Amino acid sequence: MATQAERAFDCIQKAIVTGEVAMGAKISEAELGQRFGFGRAPLREALQRLEVRGLIERRPHAGARVVTLNPESILELYTVREALEGMAARLAAVHMSDAEIDGMRRLMDAHAEGIEASAGQAYYQEEGDFDFHYRIIAGSKNERLISMLRGELYHLLRLYRYQLSTQAGRPDRAFREHHRIIEALSDRDGDLAEMLMRRHIAAARENLKIRLGQTQVEEKHYVSR
Repeated sequence: MATQAERAFDCIQKAIVTGEVAMGAKISEAELGQRFGFGRAPLREALQRLEVRGLIERRPHAGARVVTLNPESILELYTVREALEGMAARLAAVHMSDAEIDGMRRLMDAHAEGIEASAGQAYYQEEGDFDFHYRIIAGSKNERLISMLRGELYHLLRLYRYQLSTQAGRPDRAFREHHRIIEALSDRDGDLAEMLMRRHIAAARENLKIRLGQTQVEEKHYVSR
């Protein structure tokens, strides 16, 4: 059974990833306790874990805030992600078992239900084995690569994937791209799996550029009003 601190951690992490608690927002233990119904001790433990994951940062004389990155840093993360996850897909085509690949097909069935429930507007994946990319990384069977991709980088990318990479039509396209990657894995075609993964992440990065541009325009408009 999950402890109060674990439940607090899960609730706050999901709120940060989905934008319910906005990037750059100041962290108030009192406010979070009132919102989620957790006491001071479990909240503090949860916030410490979120800081380790890179989702919260503490600044001298400013307290704790939800992490935020400038557009250049976000795009740099996606460039790193494209190269490393492309490599992970290539290795997964060799090392994933048939049962693991079948499991990914069943995962896609669950994801399809989620996209349908959102009327095609969102493609939210829970952390860990419910996440398509997480399973590909695990399937690489390369411990050094897994450590790099499932550490702080993974949690930051989940935040930006959810909040900034969704636009009309993108969830359905991403879903189809996932299916093509699975078929390449099933065919044991490492070259194709890597190419499709890199293309998939490159498309997400281009979508991010559009969204970041829109955000900057909206912020300038707000300031000038």
